[in-house]
Amino acid sequence: MGRAFEYRKASKLKRWGHMARTFTKIGKQIAIAVKAGGPEPENNPALRAIIANAKRENMPKDNIERAIKNAMGKDQSEYKEVSYEGYGPHGVAIFVETLTDNTTRTVADVRSVFNKFSGNLGTQGSLAFLFDHKCVFTFKKKDGMDMDEMILDLIDYGVEDEFDEDEETGEITIYGDPKSFGDIQKHLESEGYEVTGAEFTRIPNDLKDVNEEARETIDKMVEKLEEFDDVQTVYTNMKPAE
Repeated sequence: MGRAFEYRKASKLKRWGHMARTFTKIGKQIAIAVKAGGPEPENNPALRAIIANAKRENMPKDNIERAIKNAMGKDQSEYKEVSYEGYGPHGVAIFVETLTDNTTRTVADVRSVFNKFSGNLGTQGSLAFLFDHKCVFTFKKKDGMDMDEMILDLIDYGVEDEFDEDEETGEITIYGDPKSFGDIQKHLESEGYEVTGAEFTRIPNDLKDVNEEARETIDKMVEKLEEFDDVQTVYTNMKPAE
């Protein structure tokens, strides 16, 4: 098993990236999906995936419908996906994903946190080599399902042969090539699986071991970054606590 898989298991099947899960952030994702593929979920795979994630976060149906309606407005802001990368204290890599309609504001906010924690904000793409970009799908396991057979079937769609199973919720989580997101989603839906989550993530491939004091500092830095509405997800390569 690779270090990335070790990191997934240590995270106990929870998201390894740190995400401030607010309805405002999901609303931005809905806005981008609606603009790109229209407001009808049945005709917009990206929107279907975001709605599944929204439900997973207990976002009320009314909020989801309102976000879709707002995204169709003529004065809807133009959101852009922008990432910021650098090193925080103790040499830990920090990868920040944002959705913003004002890059000047966003970069200033992100830089202020890096400066506060004596970090170093680098150029876009400078730390991409430290994280493997993947798509992640979570779905309900069917009764009597043979996971080995299913994985063999999904490999043709760009899915990895490693998966995680949560016995408490009865959910399976699979990982794949981001370029195959649409094909994987379509196949799962055509086979009648109940998809409860679909997203992109970054898994660190070079874990940084730190002491408890350093861990607390990095956690505080991540929390400060998550306070900004523009920030969607913050990833680090800090090794999980035992």
